[in-house]
Amino acid sequence: MMELDHIAVAGTDLAVAVACCEAALGVPMGPGGRHARYGTHNRLIGLAPRLYLEAIAIDPDAPPPPDARWFGLDDFSGPARLDKWICRVPDIDAAIAALPVAGRRVDLERDGLRWSMAVPEDGRLPFEGLFPALIQWHVPSPPGQSLPPSGLTLTCLTVAHPEAAALEALLAPHLQAPLVRFEPADSPRLSAEMTGPEGAIRL
Repeated sequence: MMELDHIAVAGTDLAVAVACCEAALGVPMGPGGRHARYGTHNRLIGLAPRLYLEAIAIDPDAPPPPDARWFGLDDFSGPARLDKWICRVPDIDAAIAALPVAGRRVDLERDGLRWSMAVPEDGRLPFEGLFPALIQWHVPSPPGQSLPPSGLTLTCLTVAHPEAAALEALLAPHLQAPLVRFEPADSPRLSAEMTGPEGAIRL
């Protein structure tokens, strides 16, 4: 069973991605870390209920990875934006067996965190990147539980795509995420609705 774990704002530069988040949220992002395996770095902020938001970009100080970067970051261009949603699963191998389009298992760690992700060989997730990335945590308290509260609550994540009905049907037997809804649209996009200290937020 897949549950919403976190959402990600991508940028061509981490400072730009962080600025995009902070301008929309009205609160500062927290620290993050580096992902040596894929040559990326991030910053995080906790969201209720037991979720988080990640700003992520290629790390210019890291050596190039041996293969394609995750989240399609090798091809990312344009302004920073909400670009990915990530679902946690209890068994990554079983999840990949059920949804092989998710990619291959890659085991990762940083700063005391350990997890496995499904990453396509070319780094590009299906449905123009709007198929959810799959993650299995191997720590008792993943970031969605351990990050300090920010006062922000995710109330709805909309996955808009020309083939939204096909994506929803593909995921329906596995997805348990009441905050996620699918919507037909001319072009693929993600949008998140939240509440915070200053009221309603849309990212």
